[in-house]
Amino acid sequence: MTAFASTKQARYIMIGGFLGAGKTTSIGKLAKHLSDQGLKVGLITNDQAGGLVDTKLLRSQGYATEEIAGGCFCCRFNTLVDAAAKLTDATKPDVFIAEPVGSCTDLVATVTYPLRRMYGQNFSIAPLSVLVDPVRARRILGLDAGGTFSSKVAYIYKKQLEEAEVIIINKTDAVTTEQLQELTEAMQKEFPDAKVVAVSARQGSGLDSWFGELMTETQSSRSPMAVDYDVYADGEALLGWLNATITLKAKEDFDANAYLQALAKSIQQRLQSQGAEIAHLKMTYSPDDGIAGEIASVNLVRTDNVPETGMELDEPSTGGQLIVNLRAETAPDELVAALKASLESVSSSFADLNATLDHEEHFRPGRPEPTHRDGEAPVVKGGCVPRSGCC
Repeated sequence: MTAFASTKQARYIMIGGFLGAGKTTSIGKLAKHLSDQGLKVGLITNDQAGGLVDTKLLRSQGYATEEIAGGCFCCRFNTLVDAAAKLTDATKPDVFIAEPVGSCTDLVATVTYPLRRMYGQNFSIAPLSVLVDPVRARRILGLDAGGTFSSKVAYIYKKQLEEAEVIIINKTDAVTTEQLQELTEAMQKEFPDAKVVAVSARQGSGLDSWFGELMTETQSSRSPMAVDYDVYADGEALLGWLNATITLKAKEDFDANAYLQALAKSIQQRLQSQGAEIAHLKMTYSPDDGIAGEIASVNLVRTDNVPETGMELDEPSTGGQLIVNLRAETAPDELVAALKASLESVSSSFADLNATLDHEEHFRPGRPEPTHRDGEAPVVKGGCVPRSGCC
């Protein structure tokens, strides 16, 4: 077992949810909320491959962040613990916030229960919160028509909700009041063991109450859900995965914000023409001549949605690094082809701009093989949540 340098018990918060639910934005808001209270925060991101946009975004906000690549938390449990120990050595966080892979489920039995059993003296575990995009959720639950996933991918989506203690309907500004109420009622009916909360991480509404519960409520001790790992594995294998790093160089200043928008729209159109359902497209651009932490970002969470600008550069750029993370229900080769064709066509529309693909990984996720899977909730005595009033 990994030894921790600090003997104090830190809060461990894991925020799950399917690809495109708004986890990274929410985690950034939570980290700021806790930091403003004087708490030290350590973040752990997770992906099937390296070069994660989420890590870039969170580090740009000044937070100590460890990235675990090459598999879900459940399959890289020891690496997850090592990452927490590394953060403990470096900054001694009061609170750890972990963001699992968006296509991962069964987190309670394979991550939080083993953490409680093996490292209960080091961590006080918060209830698992799972975020949803309301438009995607309404389609998955059959409330609306529109582009969605096949049944085995939807199986993973619903299993994430089944194990949640708190379901967070994020992006409330994306639906009407009536649609939000209908979705809330549908969630409460299908997942009666979960508390359903509505927030908008981007606008900041509804967050304080949820954040308060994350720091004070205790994870329940209910039996882990049943999971058909064959269906789970098949569902993950239907998703194509692409992480890429590109160098952009221009002889004259160019508008990087406009470039990201144009690139996202081009990729979207190419995949849409093939009938592929985009789960999430995220891109960041870091200018070579920018100040530390200065980035531009664009985000697309459905094939029929509009690419949204997250962060913008104030000044034009002559070159920098572009990171692309793309997940969609289609063959990985199709993702690479869409990216390469889009890079060529979009770059040619900017004067003397060259795009060099430095590195890319494309694949379908392998079968999940958890390091641990606890069949019963562990019993943990004692423990204190930082700033909860008990200590």
